[in-house]
Amino acid sequence: MKAENTSQPVKNRIVTLDALRGFALLGIALANFPEFSLWTFLDHETQMKMQTGSLDAIVRCLQYLLVDGKFYTIFSVLFGIGFYIIISHAIQRGANGFRIFYRRMLILLIIGLAHLMLLWSGDILMLYAAIGMLLPLFRNCKPKTLLWWSGFFFLLPTAIEVWRAASGINPADMLYSAWWNTASAYGIGEENFAGWLRDAQSYKEMNAFLMQGAVERMWEFVSGQRYFKVLALFLVGFYVGKRQIFSNLEAHSELLRRVTKIGFGIGLPMSFIYAWSSMSGEPIGSILHSLIYTLSVYPMGFAYMSGFSLLYLRHRNNRVWNMLAYPGRMALTCYIMQSVAGIILFYGIGFGMGATAGLTFSEFAATAVFAAETALCALWLKHFNFGPLEWIWRMFTYGKWFKIRK
Repeated sequence: MKAENTSQPVKNRIVTLDALRGFALLGIALANFPEFSLWTFLDHETQMKMQTGSLDAIVRCLQYLLVDGKFYTIFSVLFGIGFYIIISHAIQRGANGFRIFYRRMLILLIIGLAHLMLLWSGDILMLYAAIGMLLPLFRNCKPKTLLWWSGFFFLLPTAIEVWRAASGINPADMLYSAWWNTASAYGIGEENFAGWLRDAQSYKEMNAFLMQGAVERMWEFVSGQRYFKVLALFLVGFYVGKRQIFSNLEAHSELLRRVTKIGFGIGLPMSFIYAWSSMSGEPIGSILHSLIYTLSVYPMGFAYMSGFSLLYLRHRNNRVWNMLAYPGRMALTCYIMQSVAGIILFYGIGFGMGATAGLTFSEFAATAVFAAETALCALWLKHFNFGPLEWIWRMFTYGKWFKIRK
């Protein structure tokens, strides 16, 4: 089969979006590695007894303040922008274009499912693919209408918390029971939960944890109404795409400044309250906690994006943007490889360091893994047009062979 010429699409990439995606990958590693290292599964007393226990408490506070939720916000908005670009091309192609779009989402769903069941229970790709299939429903909405819809879905989780409190009904209870029933079937209980993956000496033992973890992930999606939050963020990305903001940053610099000021002005104070609430065991109740999450995480995430873009405008010749863009161009590959790195470092089938080191070490490991990914991506993209998983995803989407080597 004749290889497809891919040089032009690579040249036409928007560096800001790739760099932002790379920046988001760093934040996602910082958010996920406390769970990879099994530190999150330890009880508070055990966490504080570690050598870095006092420092870990400060790092945990900073994580809630600056990291938690903020970078998945960026990643989700960028997915929304990407979906807008894909759907725009689909509209230009007609019905055939939407067939390609849904095939692309189906393949991402399969990749996410494989990631969830084979590598890590914290996968987000499957949810992205499922929610992404809804986006064509909003393709004819005006930008202002998209913002109204996103606002509705942002506030819906808090409204559901109010309904839960008033009715005493929690739809996630059945999944919670199913999760622990599945865990018990594999011999996993509260007494060995934190150390199971560290002590696992075979992939079969690791996979047993992943089976119950997949059910736990479904419970997390439902209990936290994650699907509404992701849809809201996708619609914000759709809005940004329709306004062509990232294709012409100079023309939208005033808007970016306003978003940065308002985002930090609202998000930073609320993030202090969110950090205090999370570290104190939610003393203010689930309803207020849900509202504070919304008012802290999303404004801060938007401020990060707009502030990042303003920095790019002022210092666009700085090499840091290209360095961040390398992993950003290989985001799918890097996201999966972070899971592989976590397994190698912390699980029993690797070096088995899980549940033995504090949060500070986890965040150091996350930063080191991202730095290694950045260097490897820079080297890879000197010789290849796509990351390996991006290449496979593209070929299955279009049903044709694409030339990967430059």
